Amino acid sequence: MGPVTDPPAQQEHLVVQQRRARALIGVVAASGLVYPLLLCAVQLVLAQLFVVDVTATLLWLAAAAGCCVALVAAVRWGAARPVRSPWLLAGLAPPVLYEAWVLWPLLAG
Repeated sequence: MGPVTDPPAQQEHLVVQQRRARALIGVVAASGLVYPLLLCAVQLVLAQLFVVDVTATLLWLAAAAGCCVALVAAVRWGAARPVRSPWLLAGLAPPVLYEAWVLWPLLAG
């Protein structure tokens, strides 16, 4: 793209560049959270299947939930949208309910 000499056009070009940079930073931040989330998933499987450890399971579940919230927050920040939705936390309910169902016999007995 050639040099822009019109001041309003320069301002618009700068806004577009800032928006693009923010979106790319959001994608990089979100992709950086994928590996910790994968680690949490593997550790959850190990804590539940091989050595039944309720404390480790609850800690890794909390870490995974934190990674999920941070991942969505990074994507929403990159898209310049505020993270005020209660649906973000409601989306964590199914995995939490599943983990509670899996751990209930260990917690009750």
